[in-house]
Amino acid sequence: MQFMCLIYSDPANQPVHGTPEFGAMMQGFGDLTKHVQETGRLVAGDALQGVETATTVSVRDGKTETMDGPFMETKEVLGGYYLLECADLDDAIKISAMIPASGYGRIEVRPVVVWE
Repeated sequence: MQFMCLIYSDPANQPVHGTPEFGAMMQGFGDLTKHVQETGRLVAGDALQGVETATTVSVRDGKTETMDGPFMETKEVLGGYYLLECADLDDAIKISAMIPASGYGRIEVRPVVVWE
C-alpha cells in the first residue's frame, strides 16, 4: 500500500543552512532515504524549493487563474515528501517518525487512492 508522507515545517524553526545542526539534519535525511531504498519502501521523494517559488492555479468559469505563492497563509509550509510502499499505516507512521523534520515540524501521512 502506498502512503504519501508530506513534510511540513516552519522555516523559522528548522536548522539554519551551514550550521552543524543543518548538517546533522541533512545526514538524517540521507540515512532515511538510504534505509527506505534498501528496504524497498521508496517509490519517490524529494525536497521542494521555497514557498516563495510556488504558483497556485485555479480555473473559474473556464479561465485559468494563477497566483504567486501558496494559497493558504500559514507558518508551516510543505518542504518535501516521501512516497512510500508500506505494509500498512503503522509501518508508514514508523517510517514517518524517522523523518528528521518530525522533530521540529509535522509529517502528514495519507494513503494513496488506488483506482481500479
